[in-house]
Amino acid sequence: MKPFVTIVLVLCIYVSESDSAGLMQKSVIFPTKTATSFVKLNAAGFSDLTAFTVCLRAASEENRNYTLFSYAVTGSNNELLIWQKTNAQLDLYLGSVITGFSLPKMDAWLRHICVSWESQNGEITAWVNGRRSLRKIGGLGGVVKNSGQFFHGQEQDSVGGGFDIKQSFVGEITDVNMWDRVLKPNEIELISQGCYSDGGNIIDWGSTTFAPGGNVIIKHNNDCTL
Repeated sequence: MKPFVTIVLVLCIYVSESDSAGLMQKSVIFPTKTATSFVKLNAAGFSDLTAFTVCLRAASEENRNYTLFSYAVTGSNNELLIWQKTNAQLDLYLGSVITGFSLPKMDAWLRHICVSWESQNGEITAWVNGRRSLRKIGGLGGVVKNSGQFFHGQEQDSVGGGFDIKQSFVGEITDVNMWDRVLKPNEIELISQGCYSDGGNIIDWGSTTFAPGGNVIIKHNNDCTL
């Protein structure tokens, strides 16, 4: 009976974690490549998007292609995908539209990354540690469809699944937020400095519920401890 009791206790801890109300001042660590480790974010409901900003902090020493942010809907597994490439290029997928930015190579230092897009002019911009990239054009007149699923750690080849170990994220990620508008430059600069209490209205790292799976470590990062 003792082994059975131990298993029940572990299960209870897992359910409690998955039912928690956000990840304020916490980081998610993916220690190894797997096809089973992920964090699903239960984002707030929204209508089809004609603009957005996604921001996060991340670090990885992996020298290969992997996903930083995956949003999939039925019929479009890359409805919104932020993809890090081996050659240090950061790609934004909007369905079949791919826009790449040549940015400093990802490394062990946590960096703040934002990507914004708006449909009317098709303007796409990337930001690293509060510094703006050149602006590019893509997805002109398009929309990001609603009713999809958000995942970290894996790229979705089908909604909520189709994971590939070769595309999995290894490293640390935190402070993931998403808005249904393009943030102003001064807002992104402020957010990039860390310890910013206001999260996104679609994904709020401090309050959006989540469900982890596989070999995922969630720890207080103490980045904002006085």
